[in-house]
This record gives sequence, structure tokens and C-alpha cells, in this order.
Amino acid sequence: MRNIPIEPAKGIIHKLQGDFNWFGAAYNMNIYRGCSHGCIYCDSRADCYRIDDFDTVRVKENAKQIMRNELRRFTKPGVVASGAMTDPYNPIEAKLRLTRYSLELMDTYRFGASLCTKSHLVTRDIDVLCAIKQHSPVIVHMSVTCEDDDLSLTIEQHVAPTSKRFEAMAKLADAGIFCGVFMMPILPYINDDVDNVVGVLRMAKEAGARYVFASMGSTLRDGNREHFLAKLDEEFPGLKQKYARQFGNSYNLPSPNAKKLWHAFNVECSRLGLLSKMCDITKAYQAGYGDGQLRLF
Repeated sequence: MRNIPIEPAKGIIHKLQGDFNWFGAAYNMNIYRGCSHGCIYCDSRADCYRIDDFDTVRVKENAKQIMRNELRRFTKPGVVASGAMTDPYNPIEAKLRLTRYSLELMDTYRFGASLCTKSHLVTRDIDVLCAIKQHSPVIVHMSVTCEDDDLSLTIEQHVAPTSKRFEAMAKLADAGIFCGVFMMPILPYINDDVDNVVGVLRMAKEAGARYVFASMGSTLRDGNREHFLAKLDEEFPGLKQKYARQFGNSYNLPSPNAKKLWHAFNVECSRLGLLSKMCDITKAYQAGYGDGQLRLF
């Protein structure tokens, strides 16, 4: 791993607490720290997460050994989620293959997998995902916010455009992997129009998505707020001032069009047969697996 930054780590896979966990996951995994995708809105930049030099991806020291030991120790199998803090398929993964190694361990120790990514690199691991699917639930969320490639590359600057992500999804769906779209954030005055939302839904359906999980707005915390507003000045001149007038320093930034967007979203999901509620999505991808394997909320 010459020239790749290393970060000390005591643990990588953590048992989730409480009765509610996103998409029924029992564990959360972060092999990498930081992200190079350059999404202007990324919540993981927030000061509360204490990730210095966020755009530089670091790998956790002794990652393979730590993951192997942790999965051996966990007495209760369940779904391991990855992608909440950093994309498990960042460019370094193409060389290090640590996410792939983690999936191979999940297959060996009979854990399920939940992956959230913006990268087409996930298709490399279709064979392992299919192997896990033989004994445990597997779900892949493709993060998509824009129908238009140019807009996607403006707000998600160093990652595959929307069209490439849907090409990857089609390959996953063709292989029998339960997959869908994580459509958030919808940024006020940028991608919060009905045509964009409906366009993403239709592209998702065409690519074989089973669901779209959405939020019609965004959030800003200290740390990512400053970065986001600076990027607005660069990419959307004048919009920073509009945000200041509309939202001030609020954490929640609901789209002014939220009511109209939700109506269009629900009507189109119903028409296309796409699931949209987390409880329905969780039940669908975990259907057919034994209760001893799963942690349902």
C-alpha cells in the first residue's frame, strides 16, 4: 500500500444499537476514511465527525485482520452496511480490493450485505454478492440525485455521472441483486424540480431498480455548511445569498417545492411499481431468509 495514507484503527465493523437501523442492518462498516468523490453537499465533512483533510482517502491499518477477527467474534449473523460515511468503492478500492475482501468474509461467515455507492466499480463484485445472496440478504443502493449527467457532475464532481451509475445498476439487476436508488439530497433551487425527480424514477425503473428511497431537501451541519456555501459561489453564482435568506443557519433545508415533489414522487412510484418506504424495502429484500439471520426493525 505504498503512497496510500494509513490511519490507525481499533475497529472497523460495529454492532448497531437500538431497535431501528436503516434497511434492517445489524452492523456498520467503514474500511476507509475520507472520500474523493467531491460531492458539494456531503454531510460527512461535518465537524462532528472529526475527519481532517476529508478529500484524501485513508485506509485503516491492518484492515483485513481486523475485519476477519470482528466477523469471527460476532455471534449473531446479520446484515453489514457500508457506505454511510464514505463510499466503499472509492478509486483506491480498485487497487486495494478491501471492500471485496470484506464481502468474501461476509460470505465465509454467513453475513448479509447492504452497500451504498455512487461508483460503477461495485459491478466488479457481482460474483461475491451473488454468493452471499445464496444464504443471506443483499441490497445495493445506488446514490443518484440528478437525471442530467452535467448537473450530476457539477454537484458530485469526481464520480461517475448518472448514466454510468444506472449502467452499473442494470448489471446488478440482471444478476439478480436487489437494488435501487438512494435519491438524496434534493437540493433547494438546484435539483428540486418535478422533471428531475420523475426522470430519476423512470431511469431507475428502466435499469431494474426495485425501489427509490428519497428525501425532498437537504441538511447542513457546521463544517459541511461552509464547504457547501463556498461551492455554491463557484458553481451557482448568487445562490449562496438565496440560501442565506431562506434558511439562515438551519440544519434542515426542505425544498420549497417539497409538497409538489412528494406528490409527483408517490404517483410515479405507484405507477412504476417502485417501493419507496424503508419498511417495505427491508421486508422485500430480506424475504425468504430465516429469522435467526436477520435483524428486522
